[in-house]
Amino acid sequence: MLTDYERKILRILFNYSSGRRRLPTIHELTVKTGKGKQDVMAALDALIKAEYIHWEDRSDTSNLVILEGWEREAEKPKLPKVPPQAQSNDLSYWTQY
Repeated sequence: MLTDYERKILRILFNYSSGRRRLPTIHELTVKTGKGKQDVMAALDALIKAEYIHWEDRSDTSNLVILEGWEREAEKPKLPKVPPQAQSNDLSYWTQY
């Protein structure tokens, strides 16, 4: 499962590539995320290890290839189920108070 920061980096990479037809530089990633270069590089390394991106020639981010632009469905955290009484369409809350 990706951390929030890794997911954020992945989404920035994907949105940049689809919207601007290029990948952001390391400097642009630091500006967009508000973190330092070391944090950005660590997140990119984690994305490589998890096989979301491929980046052989690390001299420039233009050599980066996005393998998956979204977090895998099986890795997403499960949301808690809402009890049936909370799902009712009872309007008494709004009409009695």
